[in-house]
Amino acid sequence: MKIQKFNWDWEVPQTLNIGSLCSTIHLGTQFENKVAMIVENDELGTSEITFKELAKKTDQFAQLLVNNEFKKEDRVLIRLPNSIDYPISFLGAMKASCISVPTSTLLTAEEVLYLAKDSGAKGLVTDKVMWKTLKTLDLPESLHYIFLTGDGEIEELERYKVFDLNDALASIKEIKLEINTQANDPAYLVYTSGTTGYPKGVLHAHRAIIGRKPASKFWFDFVGDDDRIVHSGKFNWTYVLGSGLMDPLYLGKTIVVYEGKNQADTWLKLIQKHKATIFIGVPTIYRQILQKTEFTNNDVPSLRYCMSAGEHLSDEVLNQWRERFNQDIFEAVGMSEFSYYLSENKYNPIRPGSAGFPQPGHEIKLLDPENLQEVGLGEEGMICVPDSDPGLFLRYWNLPDETKKHLHDGWFFTGDYAKYDKDGYIWFLGRKDDIIKSFGYRVSPYEIERVYKSHPDVSDCAAVGEEVEKDKLLVVVYVLPHDEKDPDPNELLKFGQQHLAAYKAPKTVYLTREFPKTKNGKILRKNIEKSMAFNQSTFR
Repeated sequence: MKIQKFNWDWEVPQTLNIGSLCSTIHLGTQFENKVAMIVENDELGTSEITFKELAKKTDQFAQLLVNNEFKKEDRVLIRLPNSIDYPISFLGAMKASCISVPTSTLLTAEEVLYLAKDSGAKGLVTDKVMWKTLKTLDLPESLHYIFLTGDGEIEELERYKVFDLNDALASIKEIKLEINTQANDPAYLVYTSGTTGYPKGVLHAHRAIIGRKPASKFWFDFVGDDDRIVHSGKFNWTYVLGSGLMDPLYLGKTIVVYEGKNQADTWLKLIQKHKATIFIGVPTIYRQILQKTEFTNNDVPSLRYCMSAGEHLSDEVLNQWRERFNQDIFEAVGMSEFSYYLSENKYNPIRPGSAGFPQPGHEIKLLDPENLQEVGLGEEGMICVPDSDPGLFLRYWNLPDETKKHLHDGWFFTGDYAKYDKDGYIWFLGRKDDIIKSFGYRVSPYEIERVYKSHPDVSDCAAVGEEVEKDKLLVVVYVLPHDEKDPDPNELLKFGQQHLAAYKAPKTVYLTREFPKTKNGKILRKNIEKSMAFNQSTFR
């Protein structure tokens, strides 16, 4: 089998600013009056903004910060729903040489308080409803400026300077910005989902947008100026910040995002309404569409390309999607520290279960972390990224020891393991502590989950190791049924035995109604407990 390979030459300008690249760069071009973003809100209706308007609004926000004595690398915490105000504040803060700190509306006030303290935020952009709760808390001394969106009155408080964001932007009549950030200057700070302990800040430079350029050719499929992209995620997530905000805007594409209650047909209705050409989602969304709607490719004739990340897409979902929509779904793998660097692409056949290939330019190696030697073909090695890669993060925020632990000897040690097959496809195995060691075998939970997600009665699942006695670990799987009719766990047990090697097949199948998850919806395997199961079957 002949695999197409490609070269990539990095061109990273010394002076670089993400805010400008996503807005100002399009002034005076064919994109100036093009719609940059459309937001569909199930309560507020449709809003949109052109690239020209986005450039103006982000300039105004940046000038507002400068006028209020924000300095280089001051942090601006953003806690907003998907809205036009999100890119205005996120990109505008970077234009002012500040560090944007995007967060989720799913966070509680206490969680926002922690991020405000940890980041040392000087400014906060949020809605007036959240502010009513936040202002009663012991907010950090660093926080002085509050920018509020939405309806309602603004209460003046002694400690803070509080603005109505729209009124404040409208008051800025003169722009006197000097945008001279360097490629390596800090640009935005994202927080991990907090799978262990407190959330961990991951600081990215302005060069990150250049580091993701290979994805625009080898994961995205931009073929013309008229692409419209529907993304099912929220802007706070690194996956969405890149693929649903910065990268498309940088390339002059129109983004369509949604805020409101999620129904299975929401996304295809948006594709219909806005004649979208590209859909970006997570496997759960694709499963919901297949299981709960009757849509086919005839209902969305504009759709020509589909993408997925966040968790592994099952073979069953991929095959059903192909049958219903006559489309492939191209997967990618990424992380908070290094956005989507492995992906499938249209130049080579999709190999179900594989993560595809490292994108050209990302010279990753699979290393044995003990001796820093590259492992052999088919052997498990840690995914390691050269510290010269422009897409790589700068450091962990306020965690120098954690930074040194992962960034040393010229490499970033991701903690994720993978192996190559003879054709050059990479097979993602996950973190070392996720890998199940049972009876001397090393079993990837992703491989088991991929098989079980192909079963028609399975909505979601998680494979873990269960200690039945000292030094005896068994492979088990927790299954979430996709409808009210619960599958027979005995049948699911047999299903695993039929489709997996004996050492991989789960010895127990548990049925459950819920999974512990991160704020971004990823299952926390370590937090799964037997008490979550309501039925089970054990191999004897």
